[in-house]
Amino acid sequence: MRTIEFETIAAAVASACVEANRRLPDDVVASLGAALARETEPRAQAILRDILRNAELAAETGLPLCQDTGLAVVFAEVGQDARLEGGLLSDAVNEGVRRATREGLLRSSMLADPLARGPNTGDNTPAVLHVRLVEGEGLRLTVAPKGGGCENMSAVWMLTPAQGRAGVVEAITARIREAGGRPCPPLVLGVGIGGSFEQAALLAKRAATMRRVGEPNSDSALADLEAELLEAVNATGVGPMGLGGRTTALAVHVQSYPCHIASLPVALNVQCHSARHRTVEL
Repeated sequence: MRTIEFETIAAAVASACVEANRRLPDDVVASLGAALARETEPRAQAILRDILRNAELAAETGLPLCQDTGLAVVFAEVGQDARLEGGLLSDAVNEGVRRATREGLLRSSMLADPLARGPNTGDNTPAVLHVRLVEGEGLRLTVAPKGGGCENMSAVWMLTPAQGRAGVVEAITARIREAGGRPCPPLVLGVGIGGSFEQAALLAKRAATMRRVGEPNSDSALADLEAELLEAVNATGVGPMGLGGRTTALAVHVQSYPCHIASLPVALNVQCHSARHRTVEL
C-alpha cells in the first residue's frame, strides 16, 4: 500500500493546468506542420502558419495558447493499492485548478448557476473529474482544459441500429459542416460508439484526449472507420478556422463499447486545434 498526499496531488494538477495552457503537445504541433505541408489553399496555409507561430510564442513567453483557458477536465486513474491521505481526491484536484488559475493567470470561466448565468466561481473550479480504478499503487492524472467554443459543437445521438456505420458517418459529417468555423478548426475529433447515452460521451472525450494525434486505432475495423470519417470531414471543405481548405480535422479517434441490441449510441467530442493536455504520474 502506497500513500499519496493531498498536497502532492494539488501541486501536480496545478502544474499540469498551467503547462497544458502554455505548451501545445509535440504530436499536435507535428500534425499541424504536416497539415500545412499538404494544404493547397493559400488562405488555409496562412492560417496554419499563424496557429503554429502562436504555439511558438506561447511557449516562449509563458502566455496561454488561447484566451479561453478552458474548463478543467481531469481524468484520474487511481491504483487500487494506493491510499490518498489528507483529503478527498476531488478536493485536491480543485485546489490544483484554483492555484493554477491564480498563479498561472488563467481565465476563470466557471459559473455557479448555468441557468442564472452567475455568479462566476472566481477560480475556475469545480473541475470535471473522471475517476477510474486500475491495478497498481500509483495515480495517473491527465488534465485537459476544454474551451467553450469547441465543446459547444460536441453532440450525442441515439441512432437506430439500422442506421449503422453509414448513419455514424452521416451524423458526424453533418455536424462538422453545420459547425463551420465556430469550433476553431482544424479539429481533433473523438468519437464514442456504443455503451449507453453517458458512456458514449465519455468514450468520445477520452478518445480525443488520450491518444497521440493521428495514431491509428489498434483495432483494424475502427482504424478503417477513423480513416473514412477523416476523409469525409475534410471533404466538407470547412478548412482552417472555417475559411476553406483541405484541413478541417487533423485526426479522428474512435473508441467503442458493447451496447444494447436496441441501441446505437454515438457521441462526438469536438476539440479545436489547441488540443491541450498534460499527463502526470505520481
